Amino acid sequence: MPEVIRLENISRHYKVGTVLVKALNSVSFNIERGEYVALMGPSGSGKSTLMNILGCLDTPTGGTYILNNQDVSQLDDNQLAEIRNKEIGFVFQTFNLLPRYTALDNVALPLIYAGIRKEARMERAEKSLTDVGLSDRMEHKPNELSGGQRQRVAIARALVNNPSIILADEPTGNLDTRTSVEIMGLLDELHKTGNTIIVVTHEEDIARYAHRIVRLRDGLVETDEKNPKVTSYQEVLESLKEHE
Repeated sequence: MPEVIRLENISRHYKVGTVLVKALNSVSFNIERGEYVALMGPSGSGKSTLMNILGCLDTPTGGTYILNNQDVSQLDDNQLAEIRNKEIGFVFQTFNLLPRYTALDNVALPLIYAGIRKEARMERAEKSLTDVGLSDRMEHKPNELSGGQRQRVAIARALVNNPSIILADEPTGNLDTRTSVEIMGLLDELHKTGNTIIVVTHEEDIARYAHRIVRLRDGLVETDEKNPKVTSYQEVLESLKEHE
């Protein structure tokens, strides 16, 4: 498969007073189109910094980041915003939905920035919500939805622009166990349809759904391995039913 991400010797250094903090040090790896990758690491490992660079929310101090055949390492803020909207679908732990907007309007929002006309926006947003099983909740506002439904809206919004990658940051952090399993099952289904998924997590149970796990420590890639025992959504669901 062709690569969608290539990182070459990525570093990110910060000045805190007179101290130079090296959050990332020469990180290199590729992600192929259609892969399902978990980024893991303890607090201070650099995983959040790496996620911000992958999501074009930050630029590296050094090195090269190629996203979908484009070098985004040296882009300015406006160019990065355009890349984010076009190439990356974000799923956050806190959902980041606008409270006064319906589910449909929340999902359609990225398409406004992309300059898509209203009729086409609504059509695509409706399809995206239907794809995540919320065809009957389109006119509901976030406070009228459960946590799991809100995360599904967030995933529908992430999908609406047909991005190159879906970047999920602790996507089950605010959800109970059963709802977490359902959301990970949805991500698994999206992966099976060809989406490239990167999950940033500190939870081993969540990382096991991924087919490859990249572990960071002290700003370096500690290990980068295929996951020999990918967690099956159906197996976990059956296990939950047995313990109820």
